[in-house]
Amino acid sequence: MKIAIAHDYLIQMGGAERVVEVFHHMYPQAPIFTTVFSSNGLLDALKDADIRASWLQKMPGGTNNFKGMLPLYPFAIRDFDFREFDMVLSSSSAFMKSIQVPKETFHLCYCHTPMRFAWDYDTYMQRQSKSNVLKQLLKIYMQQLKTWDQRTSKNVNQFVANSSVVKNRIQNYYNRDSDVIFPPINTSRFHSSATIGNYYLIVSRLVSYKRIDLAVETFSRNGLPLYIVGEGPDLGRLRQLAKSNVKFLGRLEDGDVTKLMAECRALIFPGEEDFGITPLEANAAGRPVIAYQSGGALDTIMPKLNGIFFKRQEIDDLDAAINEVENHAWDVQQIVNHARKFDEKAFMVNFKNYIGKAYEKFREGR
Repeated sequence: MKIAIAHDYLIQMGGAERVVEVFHHMYPQAPIFTTVFSSNGLLDALKDADIRASWLQKMPGGTNNFKGMLPLYPFAIRDFDFREFDMVLSSSSAFMKSIQVPKETFHLCYCHTPMRFAWDYDTYMQRQSKSNVLKQLLKIYMQQLKTWDQRTSKNVNQFVANSSVVKNRIQNYYNRDSDVIFPPINTSRFHSSATIGNYYLIVSRLVSYKRIDLAVETFSRNGLPLYIVGEGPDLGRLRQLAKSNVKFLGRLEDGDVTKLMAECRALIFPGEEDFGITPLEANAAGRPVIAYQSGGALDTIMPKLNGIFFKRQEIDDLDAAINEVENHAWDVQQIVNHARKFDEKAFMVNFKNYIGKAYEKFREGR
């Protein structure tokens, strides 16, 4: 098969981009189609890839203000030409599931989620510092975008969801069935440590829906050290909420993050995520996770084995979970063994087998 990979945009280094990295390892000759990309934002493993960007790449501000280009993405993806490919493997949490492929080309979408900024607009925008007028205008546009998103879901031959909650969203929003295959974790990047520090850790993009503010307010109240790794538009607001025991470390190299994970008291995961690769990376380093009891964490956190849940996104609930972590005797090897179930080597074998069977079924049905 001649395969192409498609991904929404390659601007930041998040969990979805880690999945694209694994797809590139699986199919190194496959070009990667994307709307815009930033050389500075690429994972090292993707810097040798054949990346084919849309015309948005050449527009002023196309890479620096990629969110401001929101109305243009549906038009940009129309111009991709997939006629030479037997299969397109799209990785999508926004627009790429809507690409048009020839009827003889198989389109499998690995869906991280249907676009959250449209389907869960109020939650997504709740803590963003936009004017009320702009929020209302965007809300009107999001209604149109949801209609387009539903219609173009028919462009996908086979959906694969990255978690149980995303499977439910695909069914609810698109009326389409999907199979769940959890994202891959490179567990070999991580190692446990005999030395554990006194700090708690967050590794995340700093955007409002991830609820980093809840952690900042909780630790500002309890006085325990909290280190936050990551960048994003919510940084200014979070700094204003933080006391001196909360440290913002910015974007760090993988090796530095690995060390911080291995030596933290626990990783804090305060938002509702579609899946959440970071908690399993902390587990691969032998450390427990304190997670909000919702979303993808329900598939990966086993209470008292590799983490603790808190039920409400409230300071008291998170604080109680922190105390529970401190008073529990954690088995480091059990935590690591749990993370290894999600290792990328097993993912690559299973996913290749799945793709092969799905493609054959597609050909038989033509």
